[in-house]
Amino acid sequence: MINIRAGGRGRLSGITAAVCLLFFIVLGASLIEQIPLAALVGIMFMVVIATFEWSSLRILKKIPRSDAFVLILVSVVTVLVDLAIAVIAGVIVSALVFAWHRGKEISVSVVNSKDGYKEYRLKGHLFFGSITEFKQIFDVSADPDDIVINLRNARVYDHSALDAIQSVAQRYADEQKTVHLVNVSPECKLLLDGAGDLIDIEILDDLKSWRIATDQLA
Repeated sequence: MINIRAGGRGRLSGITAAVCLLFFIVLGASLIEQIPLAALVGIMFMVVIATFEWSSLRILKKIPRSDAFVLILVSVVTVLVDLAIAVIAGVIVSALVFAWHRGKEISVSVVNSKDGYKEYRLKGHLFFGSITEFKQIFDVSADPDDIVINLRNARVYDHSALDAIQSVAQRYADEQKTVHLVNVSPECKLLLDGAGDLIDIEILDDLKSWRIATDQLA
């Protein structure tokens, strides 16, 4: 950044900076040791002042809280520990924040079948970060006796998701209604099978071979 701000924007400037740094580390260590420590401290302070984005302090209240937290975290870790550790910490926290916001995006389209059941077609990731929105999707009191949850475009990831599915199924069971899961991926089915008695829901391979039983003769 200092190189660019000093006007060195070409390839030669970057190569020169890298070669000089290598020279000082490999061959010029004895020369650098002759520089007074106070002078080196002063140089480092000037480097910090020149490289820190002071404008970021003015926009802390305007940017998302997660970005502000990462900015403050990296700055504090840089001062207390090390720049490399601060960069790693910032990347990890930013990745976790992105995954959290991305995972909370769950949507649903509702289809009322002429056969008498209601189908909820989920899209997104079902895990501990999205179970609150998942539970609010269903209208238990107004739904018919048979409910189908289509997981073709959704994935179940953890125990919290399994518990949320069971909670929804129990709410329907209290109303004498039944929940069916359809288009469950092999990975999700393995997770559901591993839950054992925790999940008491019928899993269907598809809707073509399933119909609601009626008293009418064909």
